[in-house]
Amino acid sequence: MGRFDGAYVLAGFDGSAAGERALRWAVEEARLRRMPLVVCHAWHWPYPVPPSGPSALETVQKMARHVLDRGMLIAREAGPRIPASGRLVSGPAPAMLVNQSKDAALAVVGTHGEGSGAETSAGSSALQLPAYAHCPVMVVRNAADRGRPIVVGVDGSAASDAALAFGFEEAALRGQPLRAVLGCWEPDVIASAEMGMIRDPDEVRMMAASRLERTVSPWREQYPYVDAETVLLMRTPRHALLEAAARAALLVLGGRGLGGVTGLRLGAVSSAMLQHAPCSVAIVRPRG
Repeated sequence: MGRFDGAYVLAGFDGSAAGERALRWAVEEARLRRMPLVVCHAWHWPYPVPPSGPSALETVQKMARHVLDRGMLIAREAGPRIPASGRLVSGPAPAMLVNQSKDAALAVVGTHGEGSGAETSAGSSALQLPAYAHCPVMVVRNAADRGRPIVVGVDGSAASDAALAFGFEEAALRGQPLRAVLGCWEPDVIASAEMGMIRDPDEVRMMAASRLERTVSPWREQYPYVDAETVLLMRTPRHALLEAAARAALLVLGGRGLGGVTGLRLGAVSSAMLQHAPCSVAIVRPRG
């Protein structure tokens, strides 16, 4: 089961086309990790005024149960041998999924919702769950392309080390290549103790490349069968990752890197990639 062991793979399903793509990805993750799958649908009363009576609330709940039943049907068709169970919970989807993630190895959601008020509101789970979940979170934008690599953003932080651990495990499970990418656009990417009075851009580039290799080397040794390469781009981290993500099956990032603002659950780069990366994104925060 790998480093991120847990009881199950959690799939948030809202009945939308994006939710179905995410559910099918979650089924594949459960198969690869040999874990059971939990399909979760969160519902709530979708109107600003309270229900006129119990029958109105029951109708909305029945609609929610129908959405969950459809998700279970999709899951069983996509992975007939995978143990799967459904959970219908009442409350805002992001908060409910955070609670359900406590015992999960991985949570998977779509990029946005497309349904009624009883379903996930647009973008809320995709943006909030990665910040607060108790496990790594995958936000699925499109189907996985096995011909493309898994890209991991690296900056030397504890968060990026957690992302490397997850990325190498995912690459090993899927038999896909991995690219560790560092966006080096200013001397701040080199630790101040190493910088001294260096001003030569070529020397800065060499030091950044050396640092990248040192960071990735232990994971190469642990996963010698993964086809892994390091990529240094002399661009801002955001632009470097967007460029790499254009040719990726999955972009893996730590929740907050070296440039994160204290108190924020997600860094600016991770938040931007969740909204703008052309591929699916996994956010991995260090345990504890």
